[in-house]
Amino acid sequence: MRDQSLIVLTGPTAVGKTRVSISLAKAVGGEIISADSMQVYRHMDIGSAKITPEEMQGVPHYLVDVLEPSERFDVVRFQSMAKDAIRRITAKGRVPILVGGTGFYIQSVLYDIDFTETKENEELRKNLALEAKQRGSVWLHEQLACVDPESAAIIAHQNVKRVIRALEFYYETGTPISEHNRRERQKESPYRYVYFVLNDERQRLYRRIDRRVDEMMENGLVEEVRRLKAAGCNRSMVSMQGLGYKEILDYLDGKCSLEEAVYRIKRDSRHFAKRQITWFKRERDVTWIEKGAFADDHEIVRYMCSVLEQRNMLSGKQVGNDEE
Repeated sequence: MRDQSLIVLTGPTAVGKTRVSISLAKAVGGEIISADSMQVYRHMDIGSAKITPEEMQGVPHYLVDVLEPSERFDVVRFQSMAKDAIRRITAKGRVPILVGGTGFYIQSVLYDIDFTETKENEELRKNLALEAKQRGSVWLHEQLACVDPESAAIIAHQNVKRVIRALEFYYETGTPISEHNRRERQKESPYRYVYFVLNDERQRLYRRIDRRVDEMMENGLVEEVRRLKAAGCNRSMVSMQGLGYKEILDYLDGKCSLEEAVYRIKRDSRHFAKRQITWFKRERDVTWIEKGAFADDHEIVRYMCSVLEQRNMLSGKQVGNDEE
């Protein structure tokens, strides 16, 4: 599979990956696979900042709007779906471009991580979930910090699902999941790839995050969550634990004011962006793109194309001009 090309474009939330990815796909004859844990769900458009059909500009997208909110979506399912999409894109003679901010999802595909040794233990998972409910997410996170401080440093206590998964792995194998992931990252990728990380100056990024949340509220996030709740969606679903959804759900359930919910979404989105950057800094063979060093997105894409050509990832015929 080493002759199979794969482009990765990632970066922190709200940095501007969507626009750059469209221009890049049009320039290199690519099609996009979403590496996002929320955009996969139907009916969850505003809170996930889901790309619209108009924004796609005719570029095919995979793993967007394919599951119902009631369905479970995790890294194992993502890996299987993404690998299938890569095969389909390649069969058409197009270039697969993996785009999104979920670092572990990207890693699972890039290094073809083997999840067979980590079979789910439903009883253990239920017990840990009960502990989180009774003692709180902070307490559960402290248990993870005791056995796997490296994972605890990059997983927020609010992300109960990932905390439980890390604890489950440790209790089942006796090995921290961070150590397992580190071993998997040392594997040679089955792809010929270029891994781009789009980044921006921290305060400018935080302003973009705040502005995005304000726009979500203006576009009807509260009504979107209200409709999901009326349709039977609840906080026990993986989909409703996403950033933006759980906070508005708390507001609708009378657990906080709307002002408090918006404050928490902005705050936790900034914290999430910081953890994403920390994750990407740990990855190897990454090409960082600092937005402040370029005049605009077109210049960024031209630079990306030059890197791809230097790596012999594209033929001259593949590289086109993005005129949009």
